[in-house]
Amino acid sequence: QVQLVESGGGLVQPGGSLTLSCAASGFPLSGSAVSWHRQPPGKEREWVASSSFDTRNYADSVKGRFIITRDNVKNTMYLQMSSLKPEDTAVYYCKTRYLGLEVWGQGTLFTVSS
Repeated sequence: QVQLVESGGGLVQPGGSLTLSCAASGFPLSGSAVSWHRQPPGKEREWVASSSFDTRNYADSVKGRFIITRDNVKNTMYLQMSSLKPEDTAVYYCKTRYLGLEVWGQGTLFTVSS
């Protein structure tokens, strides 16, 4: 089975921090490009961050606040978020590619609110 399972969604106050996790099963994340995406309420899904080989890229909206990482031992990828804003509220999805196919997480809702 090839699967990504997300966790870490919830509620946080503006300016706070939180880390989302995405655990892979059935395949190794090592050597694979990984990414995070989000879909705000009523809006299109958008790319947030990606990591492949020794490079990391971020959307302008999160650059300097979000960090994408991975732990190859735990076979898990993470999105570390800080200085959170209400506009960061969205359903967040992790994604990778395995054997030419896209593999998506189930999505986790993250809300930034007072």
